[in-house]
Amino acid sequence: MDSYELSKLDIRIFGKWDTKVDIRDPSLKKYISLMPVYLPHSGGRHEHRRFGKARVSIVERLINELMRPGKNKGKKILAYNIVKATFELINARTGQNPLQVLVRAIENSAPREEVTRIMYGGIVYYVAVDVSPQRRVDIVLRNLVDGARQAAFNNPKPIEEALADELIAAANGDNRSFAIRKKEEMERIALSSR
Repeated sequence: MDSYELSKLDIRIFGKWDTKVDIRDPSLKKYISLMPVYLPHSGGRHEHRRFGKARVSIVERLINELMRPGKNKGKKILAYNIVKATFELINARTGQNPLQVLVRAIENSAPREEVTRIMYGGIVYYVAVDVSPQRRVDIVLRNLVDGARQAAFNNPKPIEEALADELIAAANGDNRSFAIRKKEEMERIALSSR
């Protein structure tokens, strides 16, 4: 099936949200997949191809990130329902397409520079390096989910609300977002070790 036939089908994320979203950051355009899918569950078919995860839907990557070790390990249906409820909350609060809010959050909180260790003659020192676009997306998804998980831990606020708050704050560039704070911290450390 080619892209023209896919566009005629009008497939939507969770049956509601349109995938026609604009990505402002040109470096991330190739790594944020907005391919329309009925069910965001690829079953790991991308795993043995180089840069295969760049073709996995960004919503599925968010769902997979929610299944990190801990309380929700391996429970994809639970993670699917969390993201679905989060998208409903985002739409109710902002009136925007939740997929657009997710893409803005990724663009605003993806770090551009980080620090790596270099060992030279028994001496270890840190050097600032640019972050590849795929790693930028990986880091930001992890930070968004970690921020939501920390906000919901030992708190009556459910994870759906915490994730919606995190995504909305990151999309607005608000400093209350855990992912934005982590990005600024990484870039500040990299700046000091140039």
